[in-house]
Amino acid sequence: MRSVDEHLADILGTVRALAPLELELERTLGTTLAEEVTSPVPLPPFDNSAMDGYAVRAAEVETAPVTLPVVDDVAAGDGRLHALGPGMAMRIMTGAPLPAGADAVVPVEWTDGGTARVAIGRPVPKGNAVRLAGEDVRAGDVVLPAGAPIGPAQLGILAGVGRRRVLVRPRPRVVVISTGAELAEPGTPLAPGQIWESNSYTLIAAVRQAGGEGYRAGIVGDDAAGFMEQLDAQLVRADVVITSGGVSMGAYEPVKEALAPLGTVRFEKVAMQPGMPQGFGVVGEDQVPIFALPGNPVSSFVSFMLFVRPALRKMQGLPAGPAPTVTAVTTAPLRSPAGKRSYLRGTLTGQGGVTPVRRQGSHQLAALAEANALIVVPEDVTELPEGATVEVIPL
Repeated sequence: MRSVDEHLADILGTVRALAPLELELERTLGTTLAEEVTSPVPLPPFDNSAMDGYAVRAAEVETAPVTLPVVDDVAAGDGRLHALGPGMAMRIMTGAPLPAGADAVVPVEWTDGGTARVAIGRPVPKGNAVRLAGEDVRAGDVVLPAGAPIGPAQLGILAGVGRRRVLVRPRPRVVVISTGAELAEPGTPLAPGQIWESNSYTLIAAVRQAGGEGYRAGIVGDDAAGFMEQLDAQLVRADVVITSGGVSMGAYEPVKEALAPLGTVRFEKVAMQPGMPQGFGVVGEDQVPIFALPGNPVSSFVSFMLFVRPALRKMQGLPAGPAPTVTAVTTAPLRSPAGKRSYLRGTLTGQGGVTPVRRQGSHQLAALAEANALIVVPEDVTELPEGATVEVIPL
């Protein structure tokens, strides 16, 4: 059997970062920046008021309370040139340009709110409630490096420096195909021997959570020709394909039967539990990576977290490697088969502990839904006592 690390290394050595493309700003959420972005102007581009109030010369209100004449109003977006003479005040709104000659803003709450004359009740220091030009970003500063994931704040600064379009690595398009004659669509009546199909819903959700675009291709029965027909139809919209089921050692394994003869997809045993049967390779003219995952729900999900998620990160141009772990203390004894790395489902507590869920079967989806972590037990460990320190993959 191959080790988990060997299998992941093979995957990461095969997948490539997606080619950059230029997108409208509204479409970049969840993508990865593929260029360095600098600001063409300082931010803010001019000195402006941080509050509604009165623009003044700070030295003239040192002896407050004082009363000053209000000579003008300055609103946000006001493009006129304003100059504040000695002994005067101007009413000013948040974001409005600071008049020449003014060096402070008195918040309206510290005044009587006058419009012709204003009574100022307390002094302010120079620079009070003033946003200086360039205090956030200077002209020419790098605001985002290449490789930065674009979230709401990053999207905001791109707009803030005037970008309408930006070069990014897009979210990978991932097609999920579930196989099995026993599967029925949720919401339909179950015939004898059938179960409702859940893996594709779990995997699509995991894809989207990992930053990809997920597409569910539906159910294919235990028929290799039917599977290949569905696969060929889906390749036109896929950067990655994930299949679920049909990769074990028995009969009626359509994924293995269809893909193994191609010579570009390997099926092997990986020394892990759950999820020992794994397939990986490339298909089609564009060499699209394909992950052939086992059909048991827990096996399929654990395989995604260990192998598919890192691959999606690499395709997005992000750092990729083994799933990050934290340490925790187990609140119960643990058992694991010799020679396999176990990923036991558990619940992290707020006190640095982790409790394994009671049901650890690879088919027990309800138990997986109770868990928020995978407890890692190394290949050379078969038992751990309560109180042992373990590595844990948060989910």
